[in-house]
Amino acid sequence: MNDKTEELRDIFTNVTDGEETVTESQEDTRGSLERDERTDEERLESVVTQMRERYAFETALSDDDLIAVARGFYDDRSDAEIADEIDADGDAVFEARMSLHLVGEDDADEVDLVAIRDREEDDATLADEYDVSEAQIRRYRRIAEAQDQSRAANDRYRDEFDSILADAELSERMTTDVREDGLEDATEGMETDVDF
Repeated sequence: MNDKTEELRDIFTNVTDGEETVTESQEDTRGSLERDERTDEERLESVVTQMRERYAFETALSDDDLIAVARGFYDDRSDAEIADEIDADGDAVFEARMSLHLVGEDDADEVDLVAIRDREEDDATLADEYDVSEAQIRRYRRIAEAQDQSRAANDRYRDEFDSILADAELSERMTTDVREDGLEDATEGMETDVDF
C-alpha cells in the first residue's frame, strides 16, 4: 500500500467512525416500479392544477370540467359531444383541449402545421392560400401553438394524461378480456343442452 492509499484509508476510517467497511442493508421488495397511491381523479386534478399554474390559461371551465374534457378526449368524443356533457360551448372545449395539450390526430390533418407555424402573414392571406376560412387558420395556429407548448414541456403533461386515462382504459379492457377468456376456458367442453 502506498502513502496516498494509506492516507485515504485513514480518512475513510475517521469519517466512518472506525468502521472498516460500509454496507447498506437491503430490503426484499417486490417489483421495481413505484406505484402512485393517488386515485386517477386526484392525479388528473394535479395535472390540471399544474398546467393552470404554469400556463396561466384563462377559461370559464372549472377543474372538473377540464377533467371531463380530458376524459372525453380519451374516449374519442368530439368537442361538441363533450360540450353537451358539461353544458359548455364547443369553442370553449376546443380551447380547453389546446390548453391541456390534447391535440388529436385529425385536428389539422388537411394542412401542414409546420408551414403555418413559421409563416408571418396575416390570417386572411393564409386563408386565401390554403382555401379555408380565417377562423380555420386561427384554429390551425392555435393547434400549432399547443403542440409547441407540449414539446417545450417534453410532452410531460400529455404523457401524464396518457398514463392515467389511456392506461386505465387498456387495463379495464384487459381485465374484461381475461374474465371472458377464463369463462370460456372454464365452460369449454361442458354440455349445455341438459334435459331435466
